[in-house]
Amino acid sequence: MENWDEVKTAFQVARMGTVSGAAEVLGVHHATVIRHIDAIEARLGVKLFQRHARGYTPTEAGEDLLRVAQATEDQFNQLAGRIKGQGNDVTGELVVTSLSALGGLLTPVLADFQRLNDGLVVRYLTGARLFRLEYGEAHVAIRAGTAPDQPDNVVQPFLRQRTGLYASKDYVERFGIPASVAEFSKHRFVDNDIANARAPFSRWLRANVGPEAITFRATDDQNLVHAVRSGAGIGFVPVWQAQGDDNLVEVHEPLDEWSAPLWLVTHVDLHRTTKVQAFLTFLKEQAKAWDI
Repeated sequence: MENWDEVKTAFQVARMGTVSGAAEVLGVHHATVIRHIDAIEARLGVKLFQRHARGYTPTEAGEDLLRVAQATEDQFNQLAGRIKGQGNDVTGELVVTSLSALGGLLTPVLADFQRLNDGLVVRYLTGARLFRLEYGEAHVAIRAGTAPDQPDNVVQPFLRQRTGLYASKDYVERFGIPASVAEFSKHRFVDNDIANARAPFSRWLRANVGPEAITFRATDDQNLVHAVRSGAGIGFVPVWQAQGDDNLVEVHEPLDEWSAPLWLVTHVDLHRTTKVQAFLTFLKEQAKAWDI
């Protein structure tokens, strides 16, 4: 392509759907966007967009161009992510991702690591979305469950997180504690709202409790813990969170099958950089004091 600016413009028009939206993203005048679109369509000899009152919709040729431009942008983001992690200093950004349930453990570690490295900017990303290390979205990921198998990632075993079954004191006062698993059907339970959730304790609960007994559901692990603490029902709480919480009563001792392995995951291109190695070393040392 003779003029990459025109491709970038067409890509943003396809993404935003309007000339004004693309102009804002690109930081140019809307007339420049129109000129680029007209030029690239003339050069290719094909219409890339259908114009209508609401904006621009890509034609089949426009969709082809969009796919090529998206792949190119992804590759550039991947390169940029790798470059960010290079260097001999612990500076710039450190991007770490994990399940939100681990925030209570990881946030103090990240804060302490930042204090030791003046000028470091920490970004801690949580949530259900799997942040892609190969595209430079994070330097270090802490993941639970089966060992991650994405290509070009370095995966190290970290810890096992134990999970127990708890209820609030308020719930126990109202409904008591089931004497055995056979009595679970008489009680109310809190569980994940995600169908076929892969967490081992969720699978165990579905196998031992009918759906009618699960009366409170949520998609975020921390909201499930809040629901248990609020008396909504019996539910699973990480042992490290339940310890020291006087409001929680153990309903069933933790089973080995409820525990989940945690993994440290880094991309092969960033794994040996000073920043990533310094953080991994610090994290492993701090984690020795965790009782999870």
